[in-house]
Amino acid sequence: MNHEPTIFDKIISREIPAEIVYEDDLCLAFNDINPQAPVHVLVIPKKPIVSLAEISEQDAPLMGHLLVVLSKIAKQIGLESGYRTVLNTGPDGGQEVNHLHFHLLGKRALKWPPG
Repeated sequence: MNHEPTIFDKIISREIPAEIVYEDDLCLAFNDINPQAPVHVLVIPKKPIVSLAEISEQDAPLMGHLLVVLSKIAKQIGLESGYRTVLNTGPDGGQEVNHLHFHLLGKRALKWPPG
């Protein structure tokens, strides 16, 4: 698959700076530059996956790892009273960057339903 580099690819390669809060061989987490809550961290796989609609069976271990990392970060930054994880998919789902990413939001009461 021919992959056009996204802003997230450029953050992974350090072409664009980011406030990184976690990194391992499979993923990177950093503070969102346009936070929607007092805590707003993005967790992205280093593998260039466009969206949830594009994952395959082979991505199951990676997706599980991303969820474990989300939980680990939430504990490390003290979100014991709760948090929300969001995975937008496609234009109608609110996805703005064509690289799969989880939003970790916390440190304020979050309403339901979301916008």
